[in-house]
Amino acid sequence: MEEAEIGEDYRDAVLPQARWEKRKFVRCDFTEADLRGLVTQGCTFDECDFTRTDLGESRHESSAFRSCTFDRTVLAQVSWRGCSLLGSSFVDCRLRSISARDTDFTLVSLARTDLRKLDLSGLRFRESNLVESNLTDANLREADLRGARLLGTNLSGTDLRGAKVDADGLVRANLSGARVDVDMAIAFAAAHGLVVS
Repeated sequence: MEEAEIGEDYRDAVLPQARWEKRKFVRCDFTEADLRGLVTQGCTFDECDFTRTDLGESRHESSAFRSCTFDRTVLAQVSWRGCSLLGSSFVDCRLRSISARDTDFTLVSLARTDLRKLDLSGLRFRESNLVESNLTDANLREADLRGARLLGTNLSGTDLRGAKVDADGLVRANLSGARVDVDMAIAFAAAHGLVVS
């Protein structure tokens, strides 16, 4: 990986369809940059600011966005494959058309985010903030939600088979109509004070 770019100013940069490989960015400012169609492979972004950045139709493979800020960022048709978004925060972003595979959302803030009907199967959401987010009819099969904050999270109709959810999440989230396996059904009953015998 080449030498890190530290604190670089990319505000208002116009770089559509750019291809970046094995580049490292630390505390760089991409505010209102046009990065539509950006392709990254093996890149790292640490504490970078993507406020109002256009990342529409961008594709990211084996890249890391750690502790980054996505505030009103355009994320239409974004694809993440084998990426890490550890500790990043999303504010007023539309994520309904994203695609993610083998991607880590640990410690990510997604409070009050619309994630309806997304395929989030197998993803890691450990200790993430999903407070009041809407995951209606989403696919969370085999997802890891241990330690996630799920107060007021709408998981109605969500496929949670094979997912890992703490007792606190089973109590605080709305699970009406969610599809669960036997193990989660027993855990749900226990979390609500029922005695299964």
